[in-house]
Amino acid sequence: MAVRGIRGATTCQADAASILAATTELLSAILKANPCLVTADIASAWFTVTSDLQLIHPAKAAREMGWKDVPLMCSREIDVPGSLPRCVRVLIHWNTDLPQSSVKHVYLHEAATLRPDLSHAD
Repeated sequence: MAVRGIRGATTCQADAASILAATTELLSAILKANPCLVTADIASAWFTVTSDLQLIHPAKAAREMGWKDVPLMCSREIDVPGSLPRCVRVLIHWNTDLPQSSVKHVYLHEAATLRPDLSHAD
């Protein structure tokens, strides 16, 4: 079994409720796009937020979704001038036998412009 990466990102308003709602929407979309993904197979998930999102950790949304045994980490994204504001990103490390080419990445809302080559939000 290999470890595969699932990328995702979304945008939201700069308040705690919006950050949680956007992160929940993103994680739900990732789970839907990757139906074989179960939390028992997630090695870890790393969330980043832009500097304008400071009120809550997006990992709280994962915990509220039942990701109790998944190691989660949050950090701040590099503050690059002109980068997409109010953005939550995630990298999920998934233990799976699927090839990386079968993994579906999800980019929602304004974040869809970040990686249109990887986005499979359908």
